[in-house]
Amino acid sequence: MEEMSEKEEKRLDSSSKERLSCTKYFDYLGFCYSPVHQMQQYYRHGNFDNCYDKWNALFDCFNLKTKRSSEAQEILEHREKTKPHIWTFRSPAEASGHWNELFGRINEEE
Repeated sequence: MEEMSEKEEKRLDSSSKERLSCTKYFDYLGFCYSPVHQMQQYYRHGNFDNCYDKWNALFDCFNLKTKRSSEAQEILEHREKTKPHIWTFRSPAEASGHWNELFGRINEEE
């Protein structure tokens, strides 16, 4: 395997040691209470957003900032590993069967 260059190693080291910033959670919370977001939620779901998830994310960030950086990094890495993946993985045979189930009739119509 190829070895990583010094630049890549420094970039990875610096990104893993980045300070945790709660600014984006303040931004999310501020946008949550904006009329644009609230009307969007009302239009889409029929009720207003109570923004509890944004408050929880902000307090969670504050909680992580009170911990040692190594401990906070471990917690964040554990969360990333346990987070469910967005895609469903299938073998080629499963994917083919699912594709034919959904779209097989298109070939029949031609």
